[in-house]
Formats: sequence, C-alpha cells, structure tokens
Amino acid sequence: MQMNNKEKYTQFIKSEAQRLGFLSCGISPAGFLEQEAPRLENWLNNQMNGQMAYMENHFDKRLNPTLLVDDAKSVISLLLNYYPSEIQNPDSYKISKYAYGQDYHFVIKEKLKELLFSIQENIGEVGGRAFVDSAPVLDKAWAAKSGLGWIGKNSNLLTKQVGSFYFIAELIIDLELEYDHATTDHCGSCTACLDACPTDAIVAPYVVDGSKCISYFTIELKENIPQEMKGKFEDWAFGCDICQDVCPWNKFSKAHSEPLFNPNPEMLLMSKQDWEEITEETFRAVFKNSAVKRTKFHGLKRNIDFLK
Repeated sequence: MQMNNKEKYTQFIKSEAQRLGFLSCGISPAGFLEQEAPRLENWLNNQMNGQMAYMENHFDKRLNPTLLVDDAKSVISLLLNYYPSEIQNPDSYKISKYAYGQDYHFVIKEKLKELLFSIQENIGEVGGRAFVDSAPVLDKAWAAKSGLGWIGKNSNLLTKQVGSFYFIAELIIDLELEYDHATTDHCGSCTACLDACPTDAIVAPYVVDGSKCISYFTIELKENIPQEMKGKFEDWAFGCDICQDVCPWNKFSKAHSEPLFNPNPEMLLMSKQDWEEITEETFRAVFKNSAVKRTKFHGLKRNIDFLK
C-alpha cells in the first residue's frame, strides 16, 4: 500500500525532529482549546498569575493558534531534554536545572528554524511560525494533546519512562498532517509533589498557584520577596525543581546530549560563600548566555540575601 502525502510528510517531520536532537515530536490539529478555556479563565480570575500580567493578555490567541498563524492546520509539539549529567555542589544555593547551560530560547529557536527550513525545502511552500515560550501558546496543553505526555498534579507535562526535565516548543504550520492522540494520566494516587512543595503552591492536584511558587518569587517578582516566605525556599536562588525532583517518573531521567546545555564548570563548584560574594563581573562571566540573566545581577543578589 502506497503512503499518502500526509503520512509521508508526517514521517519526514518526525525523523527531522529526531535528527535535530529533539526527544520526541507529536502533532495535533490546530484549533480552539475548548477544555483549557475555562481552566485558564478560573486560574486568572483567582489571580494565580501574581504579577505576571502578561498571562492576562491575548486570552483568545492563547487558546486558538489560528489567530497566531494564518490558515494554521497543524501544531507540531517538540520536547528537548535538559537533564544534566552533573549537578551543583549540594552545599550551595541552587538554581533550576533548566538554567545550567545556555538560554534555551536561543538554542531551541535555532533548531526550530532549521526544522521549518527543512520542511519548506523538502515539502514545498509551507507557512509557519516557531514558538519557544515567547508567545501566548499553551505549550503543555498542545504537547499533551499530541500524546507527548500528560499534565501531572504539579501541572508539568510528564512522560512515562522519561520524566519531565525537558523544554516544550511548537511549530505551527499551514499544512495538514497525520495527527497523534492524547495519552492517559499516570499520576495515580501519588501526591509526592503536593507533599514536597515548601510554599504550598500546588493548592490542589493539577492546580498550581503561580503567585506562591519559588520560581515566581525568584524570577518573575520584581519587588521584595514577602517576609512570610522566609525560611521556606530550601536554598533555591533561581527557580525551583522540588516538584520535579520528587516525581517518581523522573527517576527515569537520562542526561541530555546538547553541548550548549552544559553548565559552566565554575557554577557547579560554587559554594554558598561564592554565591554570597558574587560580583557583577563574575555574574556576567559565569552566566554569560544563561537564563539566569533574566533575574539580573541585583535580582540574584536579592534572592541570595533573602536566603542567608
């Protein structure tokens, strides 16, 4: 039986994604995210976005990719592993593993551009846009819809035999493809993430109050961290991985093979004292291309002073 074009194009895209180093690739039809609409509305109405006002913008675009890309037909979701082979000195202030290497926005954007170019070169005139956490796209919802995992109780996308230490990105294109189906939820009766969160940010299974999350306080919040949070951060100075570290599915995490995600060796060795005495010059050198620059030098100093 001969393969139809849709099948052929889909196989080509998935094998290209693999060649570019993506962990996996799933595809969904572009359309309105019906189930997510009331959830997002409730979350915003309960002000769980804290000062992340940008979450309130473009409500319609967040739920409908056809408003982002003309004549959008398919949402290609991609996962890229970032689990490190070595972790920081355990007696140190901690930063989220996703920020160990170069800023993922740039690394993934390059891969997505290459994927789109390859599609256009091999399939023909295909219009589309790449999205890496930089536009109103509900990454996790699309990845779950295309069978790459399920949204867990800590609101992260989880994948059987893989875990959750990966980035999610999308290519939204105006080409019809073969579509994948959602997988089932495998959290079961486990409450490890809810029990471990020191600030009780996971207010109910599958509901995270973003305004209570350590990542929010150490990255998004521009003013002083509220005093009632003192002593609850467990040495996290930028981001937090607690709800991922305790997730049983993450015992399957394997180290990534992306050289650009390798950390600056100096950062792994830093002690608490090194962090407390960090100068702007060292900050610039150690975190030259890192996502840690999002909080800026004074933001990192604020976080460390708060932890002392």
